[in-house]
Amino acid sequence: MPLPHRILDSHHHLWDYDPAQYAWINPQTMSPLAQSYTLADLQTHASSCNLTATIAVQARQTLEETDWLLKLAEDSPLCVGVVGWLPLQDDNIDAVLESYVDRELLKGVRHVIHDEPDLNFMLRPAFLRGLAALGKTRLSYDILIFGLHLPNTITLVDQFPDQRFVIDHIAKPVIDSAKYDEQWASDLAELAKREHVCCKLSGMVTEVRNDQWDAQTLRPYVEHVLEVFGPDRLMFGSDWPVCRLRAEYDRWVSLASELTATLSADERDRVFYQNAAEFYRINHAG
Repeated sequence: MPLPHRILDSHHHLWDYDPAQYAWINPQTMSPLAQSYTLADLQTHASSCNLTATIAVQARQTLEETDWLLKLAEDSPLCVGVVGWLPLQDDNIDAVLESYVDRELLKGVRHVIHDEPDLNFMLRPAFLRGLAALGKTRLSYDILIFGLHLPNTITLVDQFPDQRFVIDHIAKPVIDSAKYDEQWASDLAELAKREHVCCKLSGMVTEVRNDQWDAQTLRPYVEHVLEVFGPDRLMFGSDWPVCRLRAEYDRWVSLASELTATLSADERDRVFYQNAAEFYRINHAG
């Protein structure tokens, strides 16, 4: 299957590696990630993939990193937007948002919800208050969760029908060729009924439990997200460099291309470029 003729990667990371700042990276079990990654590195890894534009997504929860990503995007024609972290739970979130809302390259906000010990974190009053404040701006919200968080996610998004949401990494199901994640599938189908929620075709390879896997291992999950969200609310993301734990950039692009081969040329272009351009309000969207 030919690769898409253009790709807007809706989800990748960059970092200037420091063990203390990126404590979630275990140097023993995640050694490929325990190094710095730049936009130049990304271009090298994606050199054969028709990469046209990218969205850089936060990897640590500090305003310092958000500012750093924005500066990188300002200096790069490739990176056309940033999903940063802002302190949504702080009492002064309105003032913080006011200071960032004019930063055109800030497209959205994210919190690493799936690492919070409290499964009800996203329904805390302080977090809901922050999302209400976000709703007064043009910014979208990326939801980073595991499948077990989907019921609470439905409760969350129903409270904000005018907010644009996108589910990162198809909500991280347990991908095992021996047993399909039926609960994830049911809950995601219910969530997808909400038209203001989109989904990223990303982060799948690191959720595979099998040592030996291929496109067929991933196929039931891709087919399900295509069925419930459709090609108009699904957007490609690499999750690079995290994807390197299981697959290099070009392999994931090849797999995603193969697994969407039944789509029309226009539908594939929507998944690999146009949907992300529209969702993140990229000015030069083609």
